[in-house]
Amino acid sequence: MPMPNSSLLVHPDRQAKGGRETHVTPENAGWSYVGFDLWRLQKGRAAEEATGEREACLVFVSGKGEVEAGGEKLGAAGGRDSPFDGKPWAVYVPAGSHWKVTATTDLELAVASAPATGRGAARIIQPEELSVEERGRGTNLRRVVNILPETDPTAESLLVVEVITPGGHWSSYPPHKHDRDALPEESLLEETYYHRLKPAQGFAVQRIYTDDRSLDATLSVGDGDVTLVPRGYHPCGAPHGYDLYYLNTMAGPRRIWRFHNDPAHEWIVAKASG
Repeated sequence: MPMPNSSLLVHPDRQAKGGRETHVTPENAGWSYVGFDLWRLQKGRAAEEATGEREACLVFVSGKGEVEAGGEKLGAAGGRDSPFDGKPWAVYVPAGSHWKVTATTDLELAVASAPATGRGAARIIQPEELSVEERGRGTNLRRVVNILPETDPTAESLLVVEVITPGGHWSSYPPHKHDRDALPEESLLEETYYHRLKPAQGFAVQRIYTDDRSLDATLSVGDGDVTLVPRGYHPCGAPHGYDLYYLNTMAGPRRIWRFHNDPAHEWIVAKASG
């Protein structure tokens, strides 16, 4: 049976007590690795959690806060006005630890998590540390900021990246997937997309589908929505006039990103490189 669209699209709870308006866990997502929370805090309010048997990457989507993690006061982090304004600040927190962020302005804080053993140390990741790349060309062009790429040894399981897709462009395109533990050709990674739009009243489109179409969903994505990609290809498009931001969290049995393009659309890659 095809999965219903509603199981792949998570809307924010704007009235959530304590400020955590999105809460994705392996249990409620029906998978094994990725967790994702979105906290929206007013100035002076705080969010905190114990990591347990999971590591966490805190991404300051917008706003500022004071950070405590791993039993230490790490200081101030954040600063951009919106996710469309430059590179983010982030914080890595290992398993077996605790973190707390107190908002010093209104704050939008994303928390990605995945299984880990606790071998690392808590640290602030400053914007200057993050590499930026452009992928694609023409209306497939988008800007990528690597927060926790596989080349960064900080994390045990997490891969975290954010992407800006200009209005009228496509992203995660040509359609690709990473749902088989079949290295070196392909890795198995669950994935969430946290979407923001500029202006906020816009929408984006994301399709999630498998070769046999046992999963084939086309989602209308609003500002603040989270999409779940348990398997399959997952391209998304931004309509004319609306820039799309998304924050990706990926994790699986091995911390490596190897994807497989949909063979029906592989010709787009060959044409672009020709």
